[in-house]
Amino acid sequence: MIQGHAMVFERPGAPLRRVAREYGAPGPGELLLQVLACGVCRTDLHVADGEVAARYPIVPGHEIVGRVLAAGPGVTGVAPGDRLGVPWLGGSCGQCRYCRMGRENLCDLPVFTGATRDGGYASHVLADARFCLPLPPEFGDVAAAPLLCAGLIGYRALAMALEGQGEAESIALYGFGAAAHIIAQVALWQGRRVHALTRPGDAASQGFALALGCTSAGGSDLPPPEEVDAAILFAADGALVPLALRAVRKGGRVVCAGIHMSDIPGFPYADLWGERAILSVANLTRADGAAFFEMARRVPVRTTTRVYALDDANAALDDLRAGRLEGAAVLVP
Repeated sequence: MIQGHAMVFERPGAPLRRVAREYGAPGPGELLLQVLACGVCRTDLHVADGEVAARYPIVPGHEIVGRVLAAGPGVTGVAPGDRLGVPWLGGSCGQCRYCRMGRENLCDLPVFTGATRDGGYASHVLADARFCLPLPPEFGDVAAAPLLCAGLIGYRALAMALEGQGEAESIALYGFGAAAHIIAQVALWQGRRVHALTRPGDAASQGFALALGCTSAGGSDLPPPEEVDAAILFAADGALVPLALRAVRKGGRVVCAGIHMSDIPGFPYADLWGERAILSVANLTRADGAAFFEMARRVPVRTTTRVYALDDANAALDDLRAGRLEGAAVLVP
């Protein structure tokens, strides 16, 4: 047994509580990892507020960088000391029609790290070895953590936004936090113009976007300075969907990248007409992980982070909720 500790949501609406934990040998197909860093994601707020399905008590956190301490029976190709990432999708059934189609992100019986399986707000974590991702050595522990959800979901959202768009030249990003600051770098590297739309009056986020090279940055209450080929909504505000629809050209896509969003208000059919489309992103696949980390290494992506001690996880969540972060918060046990 290894003595450790974790931060736990006992129930929706309650703050995290520090508890002592004992970690035993990993079971079949599992890995026991020492947590080196864990990113703080907006989905963790949805878990805290009971807005996504979760079991309680639960240890949140699904942007985990860990070092392997032990491997359970049946695990091959992994050795103690290896550094791996543990993402949101922590397991799938492998049998449903979606899994058979290679769309494990839509699995009928998924396991979600930090929601239905204990996550990385802890000193140690047990994870399904099949769903752990190798991490490029170019990224340090803290820098790699936000890539495991903000980066992966941003990458999948960007790919969906640009699918069928040909040589898409411009894209609008609504909300400029952890995911947008990563995927903006990818889109700029691809040679696209990026327009950042933030909460009106959020000069700090707008300045951050411009410093990263975005073409423009302004309030989401106004349209971008040009008609765009696609838009991605990282903000969880459904009222932005009609605004984004009016910002994209004919044939353009509006991709909602969050796991939870407030209700989308009604809008005229004319705003959707012209073969515009609204899509959602659901989770990720292991193939997304391999493709994104290869691209992130080539760009190279640079994450902006603020480090918190594990015991300060409640403060990190408060700062995220209040919009006081530039980039991403990362917990270090």
